[in-house]
Amino acid sequence: MSDTFFATMWRMKYIERWALMRSSRSESLSEHSLDVAMLAHALCILGNERLGKSLNAERAALIALYHDTAEIITGDLPTPVKHGSPEMKAAYAETEKQALSRLLQKLPADLRPVYSRILDPDPAQEDPYLLRLVKAADKLSALIKCIEEETSGNREFHTAMCTTQRAVDQLSAQLPEVAIFVREFLPHYGSTLDELLM
Repeated sequence: MSDTFFATMWRMKYIERWALMRSSRSESLSEHSLDVAMLAHALCILGNERLGKSLNAERAALIALYHDTAEIITGDLPTPVKHGSPEMKAAYAETEKQALSRLLQKLPADLRPVYSRILDPDPAQEDPYLLRLVKAADKLSALIKCIEEETSGNREFHTAMCTTQRAVDQLSAQLPEVAIFVREFLPHYGSTLDELLM
């Protein structure tokens, strides 16, 4: 069927992330995708307003919104499994490619090229820096989830938090937008609503 794409996208809310971890609150693929879209947009805005760049924040948000859609078919494969070996990484990349192709077939033929450029952006045709910011937003989202879990008293995420923090630190050294976000905005995650609204 070539008209079930959007109904399939709607099912992102049923895909749970962090499958190997005991979470104090589950996180769906829909939630994660929205978070990454907001973060990618914010990173681009920081680049434009603070650093004089001309990044397409809306494009970044759109790519981020759809960045994990293959997981509707594959599920959220844990990172230690996905990147456990070069063979596993290659196998997962191929599985993801096939899943994206399958999802695109759920669109009418005239819409497939447009959505193909969103679901699977070609690095040769996109701003490579923008794609790096989308990946950084994905990593920031993971760190924020770890902060949420640790703040809730869940020590299950401690190792993931340390690993993710190191990755974000590396990104901060390479991408000034990430450094600004980490310095100015990240410390407030984990605060209560009363603290945030004071």
